[in-house]
Amino acid sequence: MRQIERFRDQVLAAASDGRLLRIRGGGSKDWYGQTSEGDILDTRSYSGIVDYEPTELVITARCGTPLAEIEAALAERNQMLAFEPPHFGINATIGGVVASGLSGPRRASSGALRDFVLGALLMDGKGEVLTFGGQVMKNVAGYDVSRLLAGSMGTLGLMLEHSIKVLPRALCDTTVRFAMDEIDALGRLNEWAGLPLPISASCWHAGVLTLRLSGAQAAVDAAARTLGGEPVEEGAAFWATLREQRHAFFDGAGSLWRLSVPSATGAIILRGAQLIEWGGAQRWLKVDADSAMAQNIRRAVTAVGGHATLFRGGDKSVGVFQPLAPSVARIHQRLKAAFDPSQVFNPGRMY
Repeated sequence: MRQIERFRDQVLAAASDGRLLRIRGGGSKDWYGQTSEGDILDTRSYSGIVDYEPTELVITARCGTPLAEIEAALAERNQMLAFEPPHFGINATIGGVVASGLSGPRRASSGALRDFVLGALLMDGKGEVLTFGGQVMKNVAGYDVSRLLAGSMGTLGLMLEHSIKVLPRALCDTTVRFAMDEIDALGRLNEWAGLPLPISASCWHAGVLTLRLSGAQAAVDAAARTLGGEPVEEGAAFWATLREQRHAFFDGAGSLWRLSVPSATGAIILRGAQLIEWGGAQRWLKVDADSAMAQNIRRAVTAVGGHATLFRGGDKSVGVFQPLAPSVARIHQRLKAAFDPSQVFNPGRMY
């Protein structure tokens, strides 16, 4: 296509001139990761749903396709992106969704974004278009590379197209709340995780545990009777607010940290306010911007087998993402060199 040729010309010119390229769609996640540098390579002109077969539960779209357009097409067939990606702005594109690798409240029950990526079309640093994966789960040719691109922040190349597995929407959703402290909430969440309950999302904050139950009406009703709790009338609005970080917890100044830990981890005692999702596996921590505090956070999270990301605000000189072990860092460097030998794509966006 003509647009792909324009992308190729831009990539080859940058490689020849020693310039950097900053891959950008709607810009809704410009703040995420280390500071971006380079000339903008705008993907929004390469937009549109290439293929969508509801009976196969797969959608293929170009990188610049608005996320809202994809969700609207799926909603018409009563289907969804089960990992509930956050938009963080009306201009979010599917390319940015995959590049950031972020998942929403349903992640603990349905899986992460990378679990749903079936295939990808990638332009590397030499202007070559590479195909990875396919449109069905059983096609494993290059499947790991497709998943590798999820969360790569555009550092490996220009992702032109994505094939993503979708799922039917739940027939029924119910939200309930319980008054309980953090320790009791973590204990209950781990206890309930071992039971056949249709819990599709969880959130604990300020002494309140909120659960979403999803599935067939009979299963949801039975679970609600078993668990008890206070029904929440505006449940859908609550989870959307949490997904887009419009919840009151996220307001105000300071640094927002994302702590990823084993779900069975007990309370992590750190200065600041916390909000807990994913059955205890994802914990948001809001603190004053302080580089010394960053060391304490990462030390505490590493001790329980997790890692910490400086999600918003704060001093990025401490490193947005947890420093890699030397052996893993070498793998990252070799991958970058293989896909982007001239180092033109989003250099330094991750490390």
